[in-house]
Amino acid sequence: MVGPRTQARRYAALALYQWALTGEDPRAIKHHLLDDPDWLDAVARSLSGIDEDETLDQRDRFPFNAELLDQLLTGVPDRIEPIDAQLERFLDRPISQVDPVELAILRLGAFEILFSPSIPDRVAINEAIELTKLLGAHEGHRYVNGVLDKIARHHAVAARRAAEASDDPAA
Repeated sequence: MVGPRTQARRYAALALYQWALTGEDPRAIKHHLLDDPDWLDAVARSLSGIDEDETLDQRDRFPFNAELLDQLLTGVPDRIEPIDAQLERFLDRPISQVDPVELAILRLGAFEILFSPSIPDRVAINEAIELTKLLGAHEGHRYVNGVLDKIARHHAVAARRAAEASDDPAA
């Protein structure tokens, strides 16, 4: 069973992917996607492995956490420059050459690591890995794991240094 937060990340990854391809506002994309019952059915079928000709039980549509979806579809575009700056530090190629699906997932994971302190880094990374296994290229999850792990390590060191500097009475 897919949890509501995981499903929110799935929808966010799809919307961020479409945003990267079309430039349309991710919040508008969210409304188009979620207001389209045929799209919801197609996603549910795809994610559940149900054939197109089979009847879809409405319980097969995954519930999602609307608050998290809104946070992701607002936060990633609003902070795209620092997110992409961090990604570029650890990518092995120009950002323009990263697979668009994997880029959407990397941006989502990096946002959670950098700007969502209530979400543990391991959770953000594991969710991104699972998303990439589901939506990305074969073995793409290894690449996503490596990049996000480096961002998380760098961010943890920077946060630790900032905390030590604020505790230093000489500062």
